[in-house]
Amino acid sequence: MVNELQGLVYLNRVASAVPKHDVHEAFVRFAGTLLADARHEKLFRRMVDRADIHHRYSVLAAAEDPSGPSVDAQGFFRRGSFPPTSARMQRYQAEALPLALAAVERLGLGPDVGRATHLIVTSCTGLYAPGLDLELAAALGIAPSVERTMVGFMGCYAAFNALKLARHIVRSDADARVLIVNLELCTLHLQETSDLEQVLSFLVFADGCAASWVTAEPGGLVLDRFRTVLLPDTADLITWQVGDQGFDMYLSGKVPGAIGNGLRPVAPEILDGAAIGDIDLWAVHPGGRSVLDAAQSALELTPGKLDASRQVLADFGNMSSATIMFVLEKLLATATSGQRGVAMGFGPGLTAETMLFHAA
Repeated sequence: MVNELQGLVYLNRVASAVPKHDVHEAFVRFAGTLLADARHEKLFRRMVDRADIHHRYSVLAAAEDPSGPSVDAQGFFRRGSFPPTSARMQRYQAEALPLALAAVERLGLGPDVGRATHLIVTSCTGLYAPGLDLELAAALGIAPSVERTMVGFMGCYAAFNALKLARHIVRSDADARVLIVNLELCTLHLQETSDLEQVLSFLVFADGCAASWVTAEPGGLVLDRFRTVLLPDTADLITWQVGDQGFDMYLSGKVPGAIGNGLRPVAPEILDGAAIGDIDLWAVHPGGRSVLDAAQSALELTPGKLDASRQVLADFGNMSSATIMFVLEKLLATATSGQRGVAMGFGPGLTAETMLFHAA
């Protein structure tokens, strides 16, 4: 039954999927071998211990000995001969659809998924055409006339832009059924470098996919309001460039401090007049432990408020745009009617995308 009251839009379902290969320990061992400076290696080990990440998954199987000639079992990343961007994009194209289909299947929609009127895909880790959107539509039995939108290269906050678009669509057409897929294969962009900041940035990234269903049919989380905040003088703190050997990520160690300082003055704007104590559910993008600590401190959240985000970080690492949906999946499973929530994610800009929601 279509909801006709006040144009409410619902995030009805969220489901997630990751590849089968847990590579966290292997990637940590490999990263440590890149650092010749003893002081840098000591700092790296301290950051590993403090990261609170226990598992990360990849489409690549780890080598038995990642300190040897190849990081992965198939020799995709061979020391001294890491693959060019073209090879990485070919691997992305081969791996993207199976992972996306696994996430969509876990939505439990069955043949109803073929009734989707709109399909939105976010990804900043791979490009090809005809793309994942067309492949998904064909594999799922969705009509070729489905309205498709690709959201690319926006980084960790891209899922918010997909949810915004889905909300606009459903508010303009109450019969719309929007399938969103957030897919990232971050491990395809591993770099062979001795730069400590780069090594640390690749300590947290992983592969994953989330699928979600947005309609006007009551159930799940109501998408109430979105707000974008651009933090001043931070544009150089997160960058993501297409390089000759994959996509080059730069993540400054100043990011947590910038987030903490930037959130404090804009918190009233994000909360739209609500008090911190009025919010029951918090979904903060787990870009790293230090990012979560900075957000918790800036917003003066009590212990435990970010448990869902911290658990996702521990179990999966940072999967870029898919990650916040993993957090919302956890909250959706336990939320009770009427609970109010805030979600936020951070990315290039430095941009904070935020969303107010409540449980139906």
